[in-house]
Amino acid sequence: MSDATTDLRSVTIDDSGLSAPTPEIEQERKVAIFDLLEDNSFRLPEREGRAVPPPPYDLELCIRERRLVFDLTGDSGPVAEFHLSLGPFRQAVKDYFQICESYFDAVKKLPPSQIEAIDMARRGIHNEGARLLQERLEGKAEIDIDTARRLFTLICVLHWGG
Repeated sequence: MSDATTDLRSVTIDDSGLSAPTPEIEQERKVAIFDLLEDNSFRLPEREGRAVPPPPYDLELCIRERRLVFDLTGDSGPVAEFHLSLGPFRQAVKDYFQICESYFDAVKKLPPSQIEAIDMARRGIHNEGARLLQERLEGKAEIDIDTARRLFTLICVLHWGG
């Protein structure tokens, strides 16, 4: 028996209107969604005395009018929709793109010790983006760091295609 939490039972990305991802980006997306569905924590706080439908939820992520949208649905229909400004994520996403490009290039031609150093930097930037996401969702949703990391990857995927 697994101790994994699965508050999200499905995750989709509405990437209509975005350019096709590179093979590396598509792989990052697939891995993030797979890992997210294996283990995630996504809790909604009660709001203004209204009970929140319990998980599991279906999550759709998209960018609408330059805003990141989290659209949650449960067994009984729509549960919540959050709109977050993309502005606070821009620098973290830009830094993550740059380090990922370095990492993808390094894997092809550098020795393992140098790849490891770049990967450590990549993980650090990834953690910063995850913490930023947790801050931006404060009061809307409670997510653990692993869920935040995987969702940050998907936010980056949406930016890559934009």
